[in-house]
Amino acid sequence: MISRKDIKTFIYPLATMCNTIIGVGIFALPFVAIKVGLPLMFIYFIVLGSLVAVIHLMFCELALATPDYKRLAGFAKIYLGEWGRSVAIISNIVGFFGIMVAFMIVGGQFLHQFASPLLAGSETIYDFVYFLAGAILIYFGINMVSRVGLWGLGLFFTIFIVLAIKGMPYFHWSNLAANIGGLGDLFLPYGAVLFALWASSSIPEIEEMLGRRERKDLLKPALIASSAIALITYILFIILIVGITGPATTESAFIGLIRVLGSDATGLFFLFGLITSFTSFIVVGLTLKKILTYDLHIEKNVAWGLTVIVPILLFLTGFKNFIDIFSIVGGILLGLDGVLILLMYQKIRPDRKRLTYPLLLIFIGGIIYELVYYLK
Repeated sequence: MISRKDIKTFIYPLATMCNTIIGVGIFALPFVAIKVGLPLMFIYFIVLGSLVAVIHLMFCELALATPDYKRLAGFAKIYLGEWGRSVAIISNIVGFFGIMVAFMIVGGQFLHQFASPLLAGSETIYDFVYFLAGAILIYFGINMVSRVGLWGLGLFFTIFIVLAIKGMPYFHWSNLAANIGGLGDLFLPYGAVLFALWASSSIPEIEEMLGRRERKDLLKPALIASSAIALITYILFIILIVGITGPATTESAFIGLIRVLGSDATGLFFLFGLITSFTSFIVVGLTLKKILTYDLHIEKNVAWGLTVIVPILLFLTGFKNFIDIFSIVGGILLGLDGVLILLMYQKIRPDRKRLTYPLLLIFIGGIIYELVYYLK
């Protein structure tokens, strides 16, 4: 019989994992879907969703088979040597700093739009308020983050349901057949969908959280359940937005929704976006702090200082195009992480090389495509 303690032990890691997966990338998915058509978009979700699920389960095996709490760079050093560690460190640190800046940009905009009708101040001030709140939670660690994440996840789904109810009178099934893209957009979903589904960075966090309660056996069930929840959420969100806005779907889903539903639901939109970005922001920041602490052996408070200072400096020097950041991180840096995980997995399961080789080709092909697409 499942006890109340077992449920509590499981629910916090589940919420943390869901908050890692479901981030601001969700708001770009309807526009990507309308560019390629819903049938092709759902094929991408099925194929990449299966791919990411396999990679996550492989990383779970690596985490459980490796003593001590490490992050990707630590695993890479053990199984691939110094070159693997170097690639992982560069990929992770650059990627996470970029993601934090992107979340700061988007989250600050959401906070400004939500609070500015009542409080004065420029958008830059709200960017810093957003970042400061996240920095405080990152400092206090995974226990505080997991509690905030659970409440944030509950509020996220509550607002999602309210938005769906408000949007139903404007929903038209015919809108789901809309397609405004061309052949040049055929591979557009790759980076966006990969970014939206990826959560390998939080697997060591969940292992550590469950390890403190001596329930590491719940790691894989938490990962599978959170991945399923995120996938269903994304599909429902895409159907809802495209069904309401159709060919008028915008790059940021909220803009198109506001045009249709009007100002009555504006506050809910921005609160929805604020929660989605903030919970992911603090999980990413915490993971980056742990990478600096565990893998680079930087003192804990210094690691926290670097985690919160570098994104601020990048923001102040003009890194403010979050769409480019998501494209680079999703298609290139996460692709590198996937390659490293597959190469490491071969070390502990050499009998499954027939499975890892095709997956390696997919990731390498995706990296090449994103590089060509971004540089052209």
